[in-house]
Amino acid sequence: MNDMTAQNLRSAFGGESQAHMRYRVWGKKAESEGFPNVARLFRAISYAEEVHATNHFRAMKDVKGDFSVTSGAGFGLGPTSENLQGAIDGENYEVGQMYPAFKAVAEMQGEKQALISIRYAYEAEKTHADLFAKAKDAVDQEKDYEIGDIQVCDICGYTVEGDAPDKCPICGAKADRFTAFK
Repeated sequence: MNDMTAQNLRSAFGGESQAHMRYRVWGKKAESEGFPNVARLFRAISYAEEVHATNHFRAMKDVKGDFSVTSGAGFGLGPTSENLQGAIDGENYEVGQMYPAFKAVAEMQGEKQALISIRYAYEAEKTHADLFAKAKDAVDQEKDYEIGDIQVCDICGYTVEGDAPDKCPICGAKADRFTAFK
């Protein structure tokens, strides 16, 4: 794998790994503040971020060794509304800046596996930002987010409310490849 693409995937791996853990922490905070559905949303999207990190790691299967990994990561534990805004900002950064730049480099370098991993994460992050925004609207009205079951594709991290689709719109996985958060 070309070094620049590998650096980008390491950065994405670091960012997704940190988002995974940050969302777990923010989910516990939401639970303690009386927002169990927001907590469940954080857990579901935390799982999706783990899927993205795993895909990036696998795409670098031939890259071995120890590396210093620089990645953007939001820090701070505030009230749930503030944490949701942090999540929205992070997802929008990935969609608006990070993944488009990483995609351009991987395309230029002909890195097919990296492109698949980047595309999966990029497309799924769009759904995450939207779900977090709806949750923030509810919390800002001092209500829990009214959301049904949340389904996360085990292959690409696509996240949807309700039943799993027959076929994932991002990666084509069948419904049985979705994990439900009820």
